[in-house]
Amino acid sequence: MNPAEIDALVASVQAAKASGQPIPQAAPAEPDPAAYGLAPDFGAGALAGSEVPLGMLLDLSLPVSIELGRTSMTVQEILRLGRGAVIQLDRLAGEPIDVYVGDRKFAEGEVVVLGEHFGVRIVRIFAATPQPQAA
Repeated sequence: MNPAEIDALVASVQAAKASGQPIPQAAPAEPDPAAYGLAPDFGAGALAGSEVPLGMLLDLSLPVSIELGRTSMTVQEILRLGRGAVIQLDRLAGEPIDVYVGDRKFAEGEVVVLGEHFGVRIVRIFAATPQPQAA
């Protein structure tokens, strides 16, 4: 499944939520042939670009990155860094931080403290942007 197909699937779920329609669910799971020592059966429909049910994506693990800010430094400045050094970022205190899923900006949030840990409260989720189609 390519990123455009994932974006389309996420957009359809968000549209269903916004309109109050039921969210499409995956069909009930079929028995796993590997559990019986058999090879999986990839029928023609599975490889012919048919739509993938949302349930198949629920266990997909994706990297999530939180970006507080960025800066640019010379090698000389980096070599002078030591314990206790402070690096100034391009964000002001209180500005939202960026949440990336994979390499795409997914949301903005704010830093929160949960006991002894830091966390991120999501304040804005970005809609999937349509991919330009090749002519």
